[in-house]
Amino acid sequence: MHPALRPARPLVIPLALLLAGAAPAQTAPAQTAPAQTAPAQTAPAQTAPAQTVTPPTVETGPTTRFYLSDTEGKVRTPADTAATGAAVTTAADPLAAEAGRDLLKAGGSAADAALAMMIALTVVEPQSSGLGGGGFLVWHDARLGRTFTLDGRERAPASAVPGRFLLEDGKPMSFQQAVPGGYSVGVPGAVALIAEAHKRWGKRPWAELFAPAIRHAREGLIVSARLNRFTAGRQPMLAKDPAAARIFLDPAGKPWPVGHLLKQPELADSLEKIAREGPDAFYKGPIGAAITHAVATAANNPAVLSAEDLAAYRVTERKPLCRPYRQWKVCTMGPPSAGGTAVLQILLQLERFDLKALGPDNLLSQHLFAESQRLAFADREAFGADADFAPVPTEGLLAPDYIAARSALIRLDRAMADAPAGSPKGATPRLGQRLADVPATSHMSAADAKGNLASLTSTIEGPFGSGLVAAGIVLNNELTDFDLDPRRPDGTQSPNAVEPGKRPRSSMAPTIVYDAKGRPVASFGAAGGATIIAQVAKAIIAHLDWGLSIEDALAAPQLLADRRGLRYEQGSRLEAQAAGLKALGHKDVRPAPLPLKANAIAAVPGGWRGAADPRSEGDARGVGSEGSSAAVGGAQ
Repeated sequence: MHPALRPARPLVIPLALLLAGAAPAQTAPAQTAPAQTAPAQTAPAQTAPAQTVTPPTVETGPTTRFYLSDTEGKVRTPADTAATGAAVTTAADPLAAEAGRDLLKAGGSAADAALAMMIALTVVEPQSSGLGGGGFLVWHDARLGRTFTLDGRERAPASAVPGRFLLEDGKPMSFQQAVPGGYSVGVPGAVALIAEAHKRWGKRPWAELFAPAIRHAREGLIVSARLNRFTAGRQPMLAKDPAAARIFLDPAGKPWPVGHLLKQPELADSLEKIAREGPDAFYKGPIGAAITHAVATAANNPAVLSAEDLAAYRVTERKPLCRPYRQWKVCTMGPPSAGGTAVLQILLQLERFDLKALGPDNLLSQHLFAESQRLAFADREAFGADADFAPVPTEGLLAPDYIAARSALIRLDRAMADAPAGSPKGATPRLGQRLADVPATSHMSAADAKGNLASLTSTIEGPFGSGLVAAGIVLNNELTDFDLDPRRPDGTQSPNAVEPGKRPRSSMAPTIVYDAKGRPVASFGAAGGATIIAQVAKAIIAHLDWGLSIEDALAAPQLLADRRGLRYEQGSRLEAQAAGLKALGHKDVRPAPLPLKANAIAAVPGGWRGAADPRSEGDARGVGSEGSSAAVGGAQ
């Protein structure tokens, strides 16, 4: 065996050490700056909630209630979601897309527009993203001709030791037990991400970014069928937190009905304070104190997220993860996102096949897409983690010889009997981790007339996050993206175990595609947990290989394939191919409602065209030719 592939000697971690709150010294990288985490001595010993406590009911898997179409019975065509202009925005909610458009009209940059949309989604899509969470930004700088990526992912507080989610008997909490309350809350990175991106690439004053969101919070928004449905799905959890119940439930403790005018004055106050005083107003002072208090006094799993944790948060600039795909270059987010790596693997493993000749309606196109997903998801489960804390073999996973070996496992005539993780250079043996199709998160993108392009994905993890609200802001449950059991069967620590200052693995995959001359031709992103990877890869293939317009690429039927089997979009034309997929040897082939919520932008003659998945509430807005739905061809 090559020395680089030889497994490192395993570090065995006694259970008592995990429960006592002392992380092994060698698990954190030596170069990690102390300022990035709160002082270790502030960490209290973690104890599990009493066995007699029953946490609020939390949906932990795909449910029809969450995954129904967001169009409220209306049939939207792909063109209904699209807009063309010299500058465009696209977001998961029309009000957010309009917030971005307002900044562009005022002379703002694509960064201003994307950040305004991110802030607005705090108000208009509180169940999915907002200032209480974090995100990843991929940015194309037209003046420099460069790609930048900013990591605003939530960090674990100093109190979050590896045994955080272990019960008194040493067994891990269930996901249902871990989500509600304080244990799941990471230090939010969204406001710091907004501040860093605005400092680098913003043109309009800081306060202007917040104006649309403040207006909607003060004046109110109409409760949609989607918001009502998500609130009903989390009603027991929201009812446990008085601050959350006060906003999202009526006096009888029921979700506000569709059509109700929802006003959020406390959130408006917080937004106004941050707009006046800058990001320190969030991480310090009354808002920060409210976050600390909400986590400490949670009805379930009270925990410590200190003022020092908040003050120490920093955004990290990461090296863009770029690889050539046919005549294009695809740039996305690297670790702690495992989503970008998986998207690139799916594409590169399929590069030897003539997908253009096969076309979107060919059974073999879907078969090949499924097989490549299976391989990429296996590697994602095995190797995804925060590279600042655990070795992540990103270069090995994308190395040409490794990609070629993995691609060689894909056959046109039959499905693989099994699709285990591979052995890329630089890897140590890993075991699979939890998969989740969380119907939360939100993607937004903006392009301006100067050629700048922003692709931004933001999240609070699950619907309504931890169920806690502080100063009107919904707090994330991002720490449940760590492995709840920090130990592997051999006693060694999982690379995705929670540790102070660590960021959990993510599936988010904001992406920008370039042509052979280095010009940006499209951006992509999606929401929906592990399905993000499949949605983004499908849209890229549909636009680049099949030549579909950007709106038709998003609307193309979705297939998801991982170790749980092959699921295809219920009610789509893929139903007619189910028998053929089974005949090729695919196992557990079944229809399923999938959390489809993607957004994209493409370069078109004279400007840009933005679009949203027609199965979502998303929409696009243009500056110059708003609402234009003229047909535009795909990438050539």
